[in-house]
Amino acid sequence: MKGKILLVTGLATGYVLGARAGRGRYEQIKANWLKLYETEPVQKQVRTVQGFAKARVSAVPTTLFSGAKTVVKIVRSNRSPGQKLDDTLGEVGDVKDEIGDIADDSSSR
Repeated sequence: MKGKILLVTGLATGYVLGARAGRGRYEQIKANWLKLYETEPVQKQVRTVQGFAKARVSAVPTTLFSGAKTVVKIVRSNRSPGQKLDDTLGEVGDVKDEIGDIADDSSSR
């Protein structure tokens, strides 16, 4: 579901930013977007995201910083370039999973 929302948002954003239909069409899209944004289902999700951000905002930077420190250690090591790449990709995957766990923990509340 999250992927579909991101896809639709990305497509809409790309259209708005790339549209060459002029200011009138832009204003029309903007007005429709604001109407949609103000609906209760959308606002409910906005409140959910805000709650997540407030509850878990401190955990994400800590996780990212920890992952970045590990990547720096990997790059500075005496391993071969291939080993460094493999270890770095593994660490990036671990950080991604940790952030996903943070999001899952917050959404299950």
